[in-house]
Amino acid sequence: MADNGAHPAEEDPAAAFLAQQESEIAGIENDGEGFGSLEEADDQQQPPQPSANYDAFGDEPATLNGDMFQESNGPTDNYAAIAQVDIQRQEPESLRKWREEQKTRLEALDSASKAAEAEWREKAKKELEDWHVHQSEQMEKNKANNRASEEAFLAESDSDSPGSEWERVARLCDFNPKTNKQAKDVSRMRSVLISLKQTPLVR
Repeated sequence: MADNGAHPAEEDPAAAFLAQQESEIAGIENDGEGFGSLEEADDQQQPPQPSANYDAFGDEPATLNGDMFQESNGPTDNYAAIAQVDIQRQEPESLRKWREEQKTRLEALDSASKAAEAEWREKAKKELEDWHVHQSEQMEKNKANNRASEEAFLAESDSDSPGSEWERVARLCDFNPKTNKQAKDVSRMRSVLISLKQTPLVR
């Protein structure tokens, strides 16, 4: 059975896709134009920039409390800024006072140290001189004692009286007993010498 009704035309998918892409591209372009208009509006709202030859200090007079002051025609002070920096960097009074007191204290300590060093040197010099004097006196005394002992020994050696031989021998011996385990026992020899000293042999 034949269909006499009109069939709707089939939609082409490719054509539909292209139409959708074209509409999206058109929307993006419209958004770009919107941003461009905003940028133009911002440019219009920005104040005009001063020209290269614009002098903010020379073209506009300074105002203070509504009074207008014209620029001075006299020469400007080139060192005003440097003087202001020097004033700002100047030491506080307390710091300057502390620095002066510290300097005075260090000078006093230095002077006291030098005085103490000189005193110690004089004291050491005097003590050294006293030591030399004492050493010389002690040496002279030792020399005198040695000479006296030598003279007495020689006088006793020269005397050749009969019966005094064993007495001189006993004088050269040490009769004090010593408790030394390693020494030999000389007690018998000591007793013989003592007996000969007391009762010498008769020839």
